[in-house]
Amino acid sequence: MILYPTAANPVPEGAVCGVVRTADGITLRYARWLPTAPCRGTVCVLPGRTEKIEKYFETVADLRRRGFAVAVLDWRGQGGSQRLLRNPTKGHARDFLDYQLDLQAFVREVMLPDCPPPYFALAHSMGAAIMLDTARIGRRWFDRMVLVAPMLGIERVRHERAARRSARLLGALGFARLKVPARREIYSTSLPFEGNRLSSDPVRYQRNLGISREHPELDVGAPTIGWIRAAFDLMDRLADPATARAIRQPLLMVGAGADEIVSTRAIEHLGTRLIAGAHIVIPGARHEILQERDVFREQLLAAFDAFVPGSPPY
Repeated sequence: MILYPTAANPVPEGAVCGVVRTADGITLRYARWLPTAPCRGTVCVLPGRTEKIEKYFETVADLRRRGFAVAVLDWRGQGGSQRLLRNPTKGHARDFLDYQLDLQAFVREVMLPDCPPPYFALAHSMGAAIMLDTARIGRRWFDRMVLVAPMLGIERVRHERAARRSARLLGALGFARLKVPARREIYSTSLPFEGNRLSSDPVRYQRNLGISREHPELDVGAPTIGWIRAAFDLMDRLADPATARAIRQPLLMVGAGADEIVSTRAIEHLGTRLIAGAHIVIPGARHEILQERDVFREQLLAAFDAFVPGSPPY
């Protein structure tokens, strides 16, 4: 198993890349690095939907300079991990609880045996929602978690109740593996920078498009009806008032003030009810804060430095 560099996005030196197998037989790609400063523990990076390890090379370098070992996972069905359908471009999920099997394999086969403690998580969007579900279940593999733009609600969904009913009905009728029809693909290797909803940084945006154009095999397209149904089920679990009471994991949620992908209002609502957690919102930032302009990205890193023990001020 390998990593895929581009001229604008070289692989950080010292990478160890490999695979693990989940309890249900899915092969996952991972990569890990040792720190470039005195060691303060390990940060596990858990990406969002469609994302791959390569997209986080810059973040890996940032964390290593802070004294952290870093381990990054490709979730099932995306990046360099095993795809779930014959058509590898479909972003599919049967149940979001399946991602807990991915995390369990990653923790037991990579983090615990090969990475120095203490352990922290840095997760984005779908990955952040999965980590909230991990905390809801009561698994405490991480000392602290920083969750960036967690997927607690979807923005700009017209007639949400009807969409939920339709996804569940179509899934029950056997159409779960069909792509959701959409007029516009949000995550696309052909979309221009102007008008995109993900980042206001043209350099980082083009860098990420370059990864997709040179290595399209890492990409995933529109989600399936099954993925949408499973996502609604996850968001319903996280919106249950009992979830906020059940989560005792120290965590910080970071919302993007100009997010047009996930609901920042839902992040603020959950954040006010958490017992062991907190939340902040970065005004003006778009959904992919770690791929944003420095004025936004540095606020996120400053919040990380303040929240994660042992992280020095920058």
